[in-house]
Amino acid sequence: MTAIPSTTVANLRDLGGTPLSGGRTVRPGLVLRSGALDRLDADADPAVAALGIRTVVDFRSDVERADRPDRLPTGARLLVGDVLADTLHAGLGKMPPAAHLKDLMADPIVAEEHLGGGKAQAIFGEVYRSFVNSASAQDAYRLLLTEAADPQAGPLLFHCTAGKDRTGWGATVILSLLGADDDTLMAEYMSVNPAVKQAFAPMIEGFTAAGGDPEIALALIGVFPSYLRTALEEVAARYGSMEKYVREGLGVPDGTVEALRDRLTA
Repeated sequence: MTAIPSTTVANLRDLGGTPLSGGRTVRPGLVLRSGALDRLDADADPAVAALGIRTVVDFRSDVERADRPDRLPTGARLLVGDVLADTLHAGLGKMPPAAHLKDLMADPIVAEEHLGGGKAQAIFGEVYRSFVNSASAQDAYRLLLTEAADPQAGPLLFHCTAGKDRTGWGATVILSLLGADDDTLMAEYMSVNPAVKQAFAPMIEGFTAAGGDPEIALALIGVFPSYLRTALEEVAARYGSMEKYVREGLGVPDGTVEALRDRLTA
């Protein structure tokens, strides 16, 4: 996977170049991932303009999209797949932790009460299980795979708020179907941490300077192997394999999966 040095889109990465089984790789320039596009400035950001993005899949909630609407690349169409629409988790309503960072980290005492002592990790465990099980998440990831398999969609970018959790699971599903091994899946998932921590560095510093627990900050802002393993274990327990999860859970036909492989594998 290749990081793209955008000045107005956080955590922008191309899945192209990711190694697959049999010496193959993911074809570059076709499927990209990022954080929200609310600050995109195509005129001032030639790296993004050069990608020729034609389809954007936004995994964010209604509230997130209303608060920070996407600025689309010229000529791109927007598709919405609200991953967490059906998910309620304790203390956070329908909002994912990444979308609640400013509120959650505004008061270290409140953060400790709601998120300390491993509570943040437990919340993320629930969220990642919902990526596999909830109807809204299944709809969203079916949309992603269907569009990514369609040559008419052109270069496709999918994103959430920080581009790490909902987006990270989407990347994992695609790369697993294409034939990436477990180590590659985990490496790709974890590779966003430097960009995410850089993007939220002022927030982390303010939180810890006010007496906040840095472990809580990192649990919210970073990704951890345990988060991804929770979703992968849920797939294994409920479906037995990623292929069956995609076929039975997401309702994606085998023909679409084959089209995805044909289009994205080099």
